Amino acid sequence: MTRVVFEIAGMTCNHCKMRVEKALKAVKGVSAVEVSLSRNNAVVTFDEAAASLPAMKAAIEDAGYEVAG
Repeated sequence: MTRVVFEIAGMTCNHCKMRVEKALKAVKGVSAVEVSLSRNNAVVTFDEAAASLPAMKAAIEDAGYEVAG
């Protein structure tokens, strides 16, 4: 399993946090997601053979938020 941290712009409330968590958990191969509203980031644990960084980034963007950096 691999971990990655995404810096996320645009989250302002707990609903935003839950929306990002739901979007990331829907990506095949993602096993755990921790989204922090105070740090504006998401820590994602995933299987590299099943999930890709572009797919996770797209999930965040499709949910309405920007991946910083």
